[in-house]
Amino acid sequence: MKRLAHKPDITQIEVPEGAKKAAMPGMVKPMLAKLIDKPFDDEGWLFEIKWDGYRALANLDKGNVLLYSRNGIVFDKYTEVSDALTKFPFDAILDGEVVALDTDGIPKFQYLQNFETDPSHPLQYQVFDILYYNGYDLKAVGLAQRKAFLQKILPKNEVVRYSDHVMGTGIDFFNLVAKMGLEGIVGKKADSTYQVNKRTGAWVKIKTGKRQEAIICGYTEPKGSRQYFGSLILGVYEKNALKWIGSSGGGFDEESLETIYKKLIKLKQEASPFGYKITQKSKIYWVAPKLICEVSFSEWTDNGSMRHPVFLGLRPDKNPKDVKREKETNTNQIVK
Repeated sequence: MKRLAHKPDITQIEVPEGAKKAAMPGMVKPMLAKLIDKPFDDEGWLFEIKWDGYRALANLDKGNVLLYSRNGIVFDKYTEVSDALTKFPFDAILDGEVVALDTDGIPKFQYLQNFETDPSHPLQYQVFDILYYNGYDLKAVGLAQRKAFLQKILPKNEVVRYSDHVMGTGIDFFNLVAKMGLEGIVGKKADSTYQVNKRTGAWVKIKTGKRQEAIICGYTEPKGSRQYFGSLILGVYEKNALKWIGSSGGGFDEESLETIYKKLIKLKQEASPFGYKITQKSKIYWVAPKLICEVSFSEWTDNGSMRHPVFLGLRPDKNPKDVKREKETNTNQIVK
Protein backbone atom coordinates (compact mmCIF):
# COMPACT_ATOMS: atom_id res chain seq x y z
CA MET A 1 0.00 0.00 0.00
CA LYS A 2 1.58 3.27 -1.17
CA ARG A 3 1.49 6.18 1.23
CA LEU A 4 2.44 9.84 1.18
CA ALA A 5 6.17 10.27 0.69
CA HIS A 6 6.41 13.43 2.81
CA LYS A 7 7.57 13.07 6.40
CA PRO A 8 8.49 15.76 8.92
CA ASP A 9 12.05 16.67 9.83
CA ILE A 10 12.98 14.29 12.66
CA THR A 11 14.57 17.16 14.54
CA GLN A 12 11.07 18.57 15.02
CA ILE A 13 10.18 15.66 17.36
CA GLU A 14 12.61 14.55 20.04
CA VAL A 15 12.90 10.78 20.30
CA PRO A 16 12.97 9.33 23.83
CA GLU A 17 16.20 8.67 25.69
CA GLY A 18 17.61 5.23 24.85
CA ALA A 19 16.57 5.33 21.18
CA LYS A 20 19.35 4.16 18.87
CA LYS A 21 20.00 5.12 15.27
CA ALA A 22 19.31 2.12 13.06
CA ALA A 23 18.20 1.09 9.59
CA MET A 24 14.57 0.10 9.17
CA PRO A 25 14.24 -3.67 9.77
CA GLY A 26 11.92 -5.98 7.86
CA MET A 27 9.11 -7.96 9.45
CA VAL A 28 9.38 -8.21 13.25
CA LYS A 29 7.94 -10.90 15.51
CA PRO A 30 6.14 -9.28 18.45
CA MET A 31 6.80 -9.55 22.17
CA LEU A 32 4.44 -12.03 23.87
CA ALA A 33 2.58 -12.19 27.18
CA LYS A 34 2.34 -15.01 29.73
CA LEU A 35 -1.10 -16.14 30.89
CA ILE A 36 -1.62 -15.71 34.64
CA ASP A 37 -4.48 -16.68 36.93
CA LYS A 38 -5.68 -13.38 38.44
CA PRO A 39 -5.25 -9.59 38.25
CA PHE A 40 -3.07 -7.60 40.65
CA ASP A 41 -2.15 -4.07 41.67
CA ASP A 42 1.40 -2.80 41.30
CA GLU A 43 2.62 0.78 40.84
CA GLY A 44 5.41 -0.42 38.57
CA TRP A 45 2.98 -1.93 36.04
CA LEU A 46 0.56 -0.50 33.49
CA PHE A 47 -2.59 -2.25 32.34
CA GLU A 48 -4.25 -2.25 28.89
CA ILE A 49 -7.38 -3.79 27.39
CA LYS A 50 -6.76 -7.20 25.82
CA TRP A 51 -8.30 -6.60 22.42
CA ASP A 52 -10.31 -9.42 20.86
CA GLY A 53 -8.89 -9.48 17.34
CA TYR A 54 -5.75 -10.22 15.34
CA ARG A 55 -2.36 -9.08 16.66
CA ALA A 56 -0.84 -7.01 13.89
CA LEU A 57 2.38 -5.13 13.28
CA ALA A 58 2.50 -2.29 10.77
CA ASN A 59 5.69 -1.33 8.92
CA LEU A 60 5.55 2.15 7.41
CA ASP A 61 8.69 2.27 5.30
CA LYS A 62 9.80 4.51 2.43
CA GLY A 63 6.30 5.13 1.11
CA ASN A 64 4.88 1.65 1.77
CA VAL A 65 2.58 0.19 4.42
CA LEU A 66 2.81 -3.48 5.38
CA LEU A 67 0.30 -4.89 7.89
CA TYR A 68 1.09 -8.42 9.04
CA SER A 69 0.56 -11.05 11.73
CA ARG A 70 3.03 -12.34 14.33
CA ASN A 71 3.88 -15.14 11.90
CA GLY A 72 4.41 -12.90 8.90
CA ILE A 73 1.02 -13.39 7.22
CA VAL A 74 0.15 -10.20 5.34
CA PHE A 75 -3.27 -8.74 6.21
CA ASP A 76 -4.03 -7.43 2.73
CA LYS A 77 -7.83 -7.59 3.16
CA TYR A 78 -7.93 -4.88 5.83
CA THR A 79 -7.54 -2.05 3.34
CA GLU A 80 -9.46 0.33 5.62
CA VAL A 81 -6.60 0.09 8.12
CA SER A 82 -3.86 0.28 5.49
CA ASP A 83 -5.49 3.29 3.85
CA ALA A 84 -5.61 5.09 7.19
CA LEU A 85 -1.92 4.36 7.77
CA THR A 86 -1.03 5.93 4.42
CA LYS A 87 -1.86 9.30 5.94
CA PHE A 88 0.89 9.01 8.58
CA PRO A 89 3.86 11.19 7.54
CA PHE A 90 6.66 9.15 9.12
CA ASP A 91 8.45 5.80 8.96
CA ALA A 92 7.65 3.49 11.87
CA ILE A 93 6.92 0.01 13.14
CA LEU A 94 3.71 -0.08 15.17
CA ASP A 95 2.36 -2.93 17.31
CA GLY A 96 -1.34 -3.36 17.94
CA GLU A 97 -4.51 -5.31 17.28
CA VAL A 98 -6.98 -5.22 14.39
CA VAL A 99 -10.55 -5.46 15.72
CA ALA A 100 -14.10 -5.31 14.34
CA LEU A 101 -16.69 -3.45 16.43
CA ASP A 102 -20.35 -3.98 17.22
CA THR A 103 -22.88 -1.12 17.43
CA ASP A 104 -21.76 -0.40 21.01
CA GLY A 105 -18.10 -0.14 20.01
CA ILE A 106 -17.22 -3.48 21.59
CA PRO A 107 -14.77 -5.68 19.62
CA LYS A 108 -16.25 -9.00 18.45
CA PHE A 109 -13.90 -11.69 17.19
CA GLN A 110 -16.68 -13.28 15.10
CA TYR A 111 -17.16 -10.04 13.18
CA LEU A 112 -13.48 -9.95 12.29
CA GLN A 113 -13.59 -13.64 11.38
CA ASN A 114 -16.50 -13.01 8.98
CA PHE A 115 -15.21 -9.68 7.65
CA GLU A 116 -14.72 -10.89 4.08
CA THR A 117 -18.34 -12.00 3.73
CA ASP A 118 -19.82 -9.25 5.94
CA PRO A 119 -17.69 -6.06 5.94
CA SER A 120 -20.44 -3.99 7.56
CA HIS A 121 -18.77 -3.84 10.99
CA PRO A 122 -16.20 -1.03 11.32
CA LEU A 123 -12.54 -1.93 11.72
CA GLN A 124 -10.07 -0.31 14.09
CA TYR A 125 -6.34 -0.75 14.56
CA GLN A 126 -5.70 -0.31 18.28
CA VAL A 127 -2.00 0.62 18.55
CA PHE A 128 -0.33 0.04 21.92
CA ASP A 129 3.39 0.18 21.11
CA ILE A 130 6.03 1.58 18.76
CA LEU A 131 9.30 -0.20 17.95
CA TYR A 132 10.87 2.11 15.37
CA TYR A 133 10.51 5.74 14.30
CA ASN A 134 12.21 7.72 11.51
CA GLY A 135 15.66 6.14 11.69
CA TYR A 136 15.60 5.21 15.39
CA ASP A 137 15.17 1.82 17.06
CA LEU A 138 13.01 2.29 20.18
CA LYS A 139 13.02 -1.28 21.54
CA ALA A 140 15.52 -0.45 24.31
CA VAL A 141 13.39 2.45 25.53
CA GLY A 142 11.18 1.73 28.55
CA LEU A 143 7.54 0.92 27.75
CA ALA A 144 6.00 3.92 29.51
CA GLN A 145 8.31 6.23 27.53
CA ARG A 146 7.52 4.41 24.27
CA LYS A 147 3.78 4.77 24.89
CA ALA A 148 4.08 8.46 25.77
CA PHE A 149 6.03 9.03 22.56
CA LEU A 150 3.52 6.99 20.54
CA GLN A 151 0.62 9.01 21.87
CA LYS A 152 2.46 12.22 20.98
CA ILE A 153 3.22 11.35 17.35
CA LEU A 154 0.12 9.31 16.42
CA PRO A 155 -2.21 11.43 14.25
CA LYS A 156 -5.87 11.69 15.24
CA ASN A 157 -7.72 9.07 13.23
CA GLU A 158 -11.01 7.19 13.55
CA VAL A 159 -9.53 3.89 12.30
CA VAL A 160 -6.03 3.89 13.83
CA ARG A 161 -6.40 4.55 17.54
CA TYR A 162 -4.00 4.86 20.45
CA SER A 163 -4.65 2.07 22.97
CA ASP A 164 -4.46 3.76 26.36
CA HIS A 165 -3.70 2.23 29.76
CA VAL A 166 -4.10 2.70 33.51
CA MET A 167 -1.23 2.70 35.99
CA GLY A 168 -1.03 0.37 38.96
CA THR A 169 -4.69 -0.55 39.47
CA GLY A 170 -5.01 -3.88 37.69
CA ILE A 171 -7.76 -5.36 39.86
CA ASP A 172 -10.28 -2.53 39.44
CA PHE A 173 -9.45 -2.31 35.73
CA PHE A 174 -9.98 -6.06 35.29
CA ASN A 175 -13.37 -5.88 37.02
CA LEU A 176 -14.43 -3.00 34.77
CA VAL A 177 -13.30 -4.85 31.64
CA ALA A 178 -15.17 -7.98 32.75
CA LYS A 179 -18.33 -5.94 33.32
CA MET A 180 -18.02 -4.51 29.79
CA GLY A 181 -17.84 -8.03 28.34
CA LEU A 182 -14.28 -7.65 27.03
CA GLU A 183 -11.76 -10.50 26.70
CA GLY A 184 -9.40 -9.43 29.48
CA ILE A 185 -6.45 -7.19 30.28
CA VAL A 186 -2.71 -7.17 29.63
CA GLY A 187 -0.30 -6.11 32.38
CA LYS A 188 3.13 -4.80 31.43
CA LYS A 189 6.08 -3.64 33.48
CA ALA A 190 6.23 0.09 32.88
CA ASP A 191 10.01 0.04 32.39
CA SER A 192 10.10 -3.11 30.21
CA THR A 193 12.09 -3.04 27.00
CA TYR A 194 10.64 -4.65 23.87
CA GLN A 195 11.85 -8.26 23.61
CA VAL A 196 11.22 -9.50 20.06
CA ASN A 197 9.50 -12.91 19.88
CA LYS A 198 9.96 -13.55 23.63
CA ARG A 199 7.56 -14.35 26.46
CA THR A 200 9.55 -13.13 29.46
CA GLY A 201 6.93 -12.44 32.13
CA ALA A 202 7.41 -8.68 31.82
CA TRP A 203 4.09 -8.79 29.93
CA VAL A 204 1.18 -10.88 31.28
CA LYS A 205 -2.42 -11.44 30.22
CA ILE A 206 -5.43 -12.12 32.42
CA LYS A 207 -8.60 -13.34 30.72
CA THR A 208 -12.16 -12.80 31.88
CA GLY A 209 -13.06 -16.28 30.55
CA LYS A 210 -11.19 -19.37 29.40
CA ARG A 211 -10.15 -19.48 25.74
CA GLN A 212 -7.81 -21.73 23.82
CA GLU A 213 -6.37 -21.89 20.32
CA ALA A 214 -6.70 -25.38 18.84
CA ILE A 215 -5.74 -27.27 15.70
CA ILE A 216 -8.59 -28.88 13.76
CA CYS A 217 -7.60 -32.52 13.29
CA GLY A 218 -10.89 -33.97 12.05
CA TYR A 219 -14.66 -33.69 12.06
CA THR A 220 -17.65 -35.93 12.73
CA GLU A 221 -20.77 -36.66 10.69
CA PRO A 222 -23.71 -34.30 11.24
CA LYS A 223 -26.87 -35.49 12.96
CA GLY A 224 -30.53 -34.61 12.46
CA SER A 225 -31.17 -31.55 10.31
CA ARG A 226 -27.62 -30.24 10.67
CA GLN A 227 -25.53 -30.09 7.51
CA TYR A 228 -21.81 -30.40 6.68
CA PHE A 229 -20.36 -31.70 9.99
CA GLY A 230 -21.28 -32.40 13.59
CA SER A 231 -18.26 -31.33 15.63
CA LEU A 232 -14.57 -30.51 15.17
CA ILE A 233 -11.89 -32.77 16.64
CA LEU A 234 -9.33 -30.51 18.29
CA GLY A 235 -5.71 -30.87 19.32
CA VAL A 236 -2.60 -28.99 20.44
CA TYR A 237 1.09 -29.78 20.22
CA GLU A 238 2.85 -31.19 23.26
CA LYS A 239 6.50 -32.19 22.85
CA ASN A 240 6.13 -32.04 19.05
CA ALA A 241 3.21 -34.51 19.05
CA LEU A 242 -0.49 -33.77 18.68
CA LYS A 243 -2.62 -34.29 21.78
CA TRP A 244 -6.43 -34.44 21.68
CA ILE A 245 -8.10 -31.74 23.81
CA GLY A 246 -11.77 -32.22 22.98
CA SER A 247 -14.47 -31.75 20.35
CA SER A 248 -16.48 -28.62 19.61
CA GLY A 249 -19.96 -28.76 18.13
CA GLY A 250 -21.30 -25.41 19.34
CA GLY A 251 -20.87 -21.85 18.13
CA PHE A 252 -21.63 -22.44 14.42
CA ASP A 253 -24.27 -20.99 12.15
CA GLU A 254 -25.21 -22.31 8.71
CA GLU A 255 -22.74 -20.02 6.96
CA SER A 256 -19.77 -20.93 9.16
CA LEU A 257 -20.58 -24.65 8.89
CA GLU A 258 -20.44 -24.43 5.11
CA THR A 259 -17.35 -22.22 5.01
CA ILE A 260 -15.35 -24.45 7.34
CA TYR A 261 -16.52 -27.65 5.66
CA LYS A 262 -15.26 -26.42 2.28
CA LYS A 263 -11.85 -25.89 3.85
CA LEU A 264 -11.89 -29.26 5.63
CA ILE A 265 -12.68 -31.43 2.60
CA LYS A 266 -9.56 -30.09 0.89
CA LEU A 267 -7.48 -31.41 3.82
CA LYS A 268 -9.07 -34.88 4.22
CA GLN A 269 -6.72 -37.79 4.83
CA GLU A 270 -7.15 -41.43 5.77
CA ALA A 271 -4.82 -41.57 8.77
CA SER A 272 -5.41 -39.93 12.13
CA PRO A 273 -2.88 -37.17 12.88
CA PHE A 274 -2.82 -38.37 16.50
CA GLY A 275 -0.41 -41.07 17.60
CA TYR A 276 -3.12 -42.87 19.58
CA LYS A 277 -6.78 -43.84 19.18
CA ILE A 278 -9.48 -41.18 19.58
CA THR A 279 -12.97 -42.49 20.32
CA GLN A 280 -16.16 -40.67 19.28
CA LYS A 281 -19.76 -41.87 18.97
CA SER A 282 -19.97 -40.55 15.40
CA LYS A 283 -17.68 -41.46 12.51
CA ILE A 284 -14.57 -39.29 12.34
CA TYR A 285 -13.12 -37.92 9.11
CA TRP A 286 -9.49 -36.96 9.59
CA VAL A 287 -7.83 -33.89 8.10
CA ALA A 288 -4.27 -32.63 7.85
CA PRO A 289 -3.62 -30.51 10.97
CA LYS A 290 -3.35 -27.14 9.25
CA LEU A 291 -6.43 -25.15 10.25
CA ILE A 292 -6.46 -23.34 13.60
CA CYS A 293 -9.49 -22.15 15.49
CA GLU A 294 -10.21 -20.43 18.79
CA VAL A 295 -12.73 -21.76 21.30
CA SER A 296 -14.12 -20.72 24.65
CA PHE A 297 -14.65 -23.37 27.33
CA SER A 298 -15.59 -23.76 30.98
CA GLU A 299 -12.65 -25.73 32.42
CA TRP A 300 -9.99 -28.35 31.80
CA THR A 301 -11.00 -31.89 32.78
CA ASP A 302 -8.74 -34.37 34.57
CA ASN A 303 -7.97 -36.13 31.29
CA GLY A 304 -6.70 -32.90 29.69
CA SER A 305 -9.72 -32.08 27.51
CA MET A 306 -11.86 -28.96 27.47
CA ARG A 307 -15.32 -28.99 28.99
CA HIS A 308 -18.05 -27.39 26.83
CA PRO A 309 -15.80 -25.93 24.11
CA VAL A 310 -17.60 -23.40 21.86
CA PHE A 311 -16.20 -22.42 18.46
CA LEU A 312 -15.38 -18.69 18.12
CA GLY A 313 -13.63 -18.52 14.75
CA LEU A 314 -10.71 -19.60 12.61
CA ARG A 315 -7.24 -18.17 13.25
CA PRO A 316 -5.46 -17.78 9.89
CA ASP A 317 -2.87 -15.59 11.64
CA LYS A 318 -1.40 -18.51 13.61
CA ASN A 319 1.09 -21.28 12.86
CA PRO A 320 -0.06 -24.83 13.85
CA LYS A 321 3.30 -25.70 15.40
CA ASP A 322 2.91 -22.75 17.80
CA VAL A 323 -0.45 -23.97 19.13
CA LYS A 324 0.04 -25.34 22.63
CA ARG A 325 -2.14 -25.64 25.70
CA GLU A 326 -2.24 -22.30 27.51
CA LYS A 327 -1.48 -22.85 31.17
CA GLU A 328 -2.08 -20.16 33.76
CA THR A 329 0.90 -19.19 35.89
CA ASN A 330 0.33 -18.20 39.51
CA THR A 331 0.31 -14.40 39.68
CA ASN A 332 2.73 -14.41 42.63
CA GLN A 333 5.34 -16.19 40.49
CA ILE A 334 5.29 -13.31 38.01
CA VAL A 335 4.88 -10.24 40.20
CA LYS A 336 7.80 -9.56 42.51
